[in-house]
Amino acid sequence: MKNRLAVALLALAATSVAGCGGSDSGSKATGKTETGTLNVLAASSLTESFTELKKQFESDHPGVTVKLAFDSSATLAEQVDQGAPADVLATADAATMQTVVDAGNASTPTDFATNKLAMVVPADNPAHLSSFADLGKPGVAYVACVPTAPCGKLARTQLDAHHVTAKPKSEEVDVKAVLAKVEAGEADAGLVYVTDAVAAGTKVTSIDVPASGDTLNVYPIAVLKNAVKPTLAQEWVDLVLSSQGRQVLTTAGFGTP
Repeated sequence: MKNRLAVALLALAATSVAGCGGSDSGSKATGKTETGTLNVLAASSLTESFTELKKQFESDHPGVTVKLAFDSSATLAEQVDQGAPADVLATADAATMQTVVDAGNASTPTDFATNKLAMVVPADNPAHLSSFADLGKPGVAYVACVPTAPCGKLARTQLDAHHVTAKPKSEEVDVKAVLAKVEAGEADAGLVYVTDAVAAGTKVTSIDVPASGDTLNVYPIAVLKNAVKPTLAQEWVDLVLSSQGRQVLTTAGFGTP
């Protein structure tokens, strides 16, 4: 009888251990869902597309809030290098991202989109502009980004290529500020990205920039070295690079790198 009782107790103990082992295995297989806030810094021209991707990401990651901060790429890069808390950085040109990489503050970036310059005028085009060269006409007030911003560098490249020597009425911190001036009728024209012209819809009228496809800005994205949520950060990058991300970016007017 004692032997039978001992065998029964051993069998029960083995069953309990097996049951515990099975539970642990299932937990590991499922994995603990990460929650919290993911901080993403992105160039202003990514406002519409990243806002759309934020909805998808949060839907796929219950308990996660994506906090988006949009600004000039140069401003964002400076903030990162000064220690601003962030997990992901996406800039509107490779040179700006490289400054962050060189400072040791970002992992190897991946190019995910391209953009080109667009000229926009108020919807009713009060200055009756019809070509990029018209920016050089006397009395035409146009606005552009500051020279340190990627959109400003691209604008200067095109202005020089088309021998437009007239100076802008004002230089704005980022492309959305340029667009706002045009939408409000505070400028006869503005130099923005094609994606901003798409986002503005009927609020502005676009005028062709000759050979704009010859000078593209390439957009890189990277997980930052001091990311608080590195796993979520990589998952955000993966979404941007995915077919879902590509569809959103294409709809917004971005090209492929």
